[in-house]
Amino acid sequence: MALDFTAIDFETANGFRGSPCSVGLSKVRGGVVVEEASWLMRPPENHDHFEFHNTRIHGIRAEDVAGRPRFGELFPEIGAFIGDDVLAAHNAAFDLGVIRSGLEVSGLAGPAYDYVCTVMLSRRCYSLVSNSLPYAAEEAGVPLVNHHDAAEDARACAGILVDIARRNNANSIAELYLSLGLNLPKQPAFDPALGLSKATMSALAARTGSAAERTLERALGVAAGFQTWPEEGPNPLPNPAAEPGHPLFGQTVVFTGDLAITRPEAKLRAADMGARPESRVTARTTVLIVGDGFVAGDLRAGRLTGKAKRVLELHAKGQQIEVVSEGEFLQMVGGA
Repeated sequence: MALDFTAIDFETANGFRGSPCSVGLSKVRGGVVVEEASWLMRPPENHDHFEFHNTRIHGIRAEDVAGRPRFGELFPEIGAFIGDDVLAAHNAAFDLGVIRSGLEVSGLAGPAYDYVCTVMLSRRCYSLVSNSLPYAAEEAGVPLVNHHDAAEDARACAGILVDIARRNNANSIAELYLSLGLNLPKQPAFDPALGLSKATMSALAARTGSAAERTLERALGVAAGFQTWPEEGPNPLPNPAAEPGHPLFGQTVVFTGDLAITRPEAKLRAADMGARPESRVTARTTVLIVGDGFVAGDLRAGRLTGKAKRVLELHAKGQQIEVVSEGEFLQMVGGA
């Protein structure tokens, strides 16, 4: 058996993961990239507004995709490129979720995919203070100049997986997972006529005005002088029925900095994915999620909260704690 797979990366127009505006794909045969493809696209109808935060990250604007096919129209080409391959993605919960939610709101059924999450494998095989794509790519010796260009990100993801397989003397995805004692995860086939995913249902509910109501509530709270310091709230227990292959499953997470959502809501979302939220960094902590617009590069620039500095100290002493931005966290739990 050979190391064959297709790496994929999506960029989205807004906080809903079913709003893809670009995709990059890298097909690997025998551990070598042999073919690449990328497309700009209009997101599905009614989910095609571009938010400033997303455009600031990837640079794609509504006018850049005007006249392009919508995701649902383009997916047959994307699916044909993937074929029967195992899909690899860096934070696969997000990219597989893009496919599912994007097809669901387009009224289309989707195929099943075996998939690999290189965030999960990076955690297991590297020792990094952040497993975001730039750090993992650097560890793998993969060039990554234009992060958030979908084609380049897919190529970097492919290189990370090839490097991890090489380090584990694996000649195929099956051999790699066998050597690590893991089961290859699978996204089952789905039909929106038979039911929608939780992320899609939440996005559809938000269109009724609940998002605007939450914004107004926050604004009134600030005006009245409320919540001058983040309210930690209770620490809910992990969801025992969560997907074991999710990147937050089994992790002990702590939040720091100002988040776009409240700490109690963030903790509930983390617990729903099988994580154990706590309120301070301890010897149990495995993931620190940082708000305030933090990105992975801030670790090197020194723009850190007190909790983040404590994490770096513990990491230097051998405790495996990963620093994750709020944006990456929101991708993991299904959107903003």
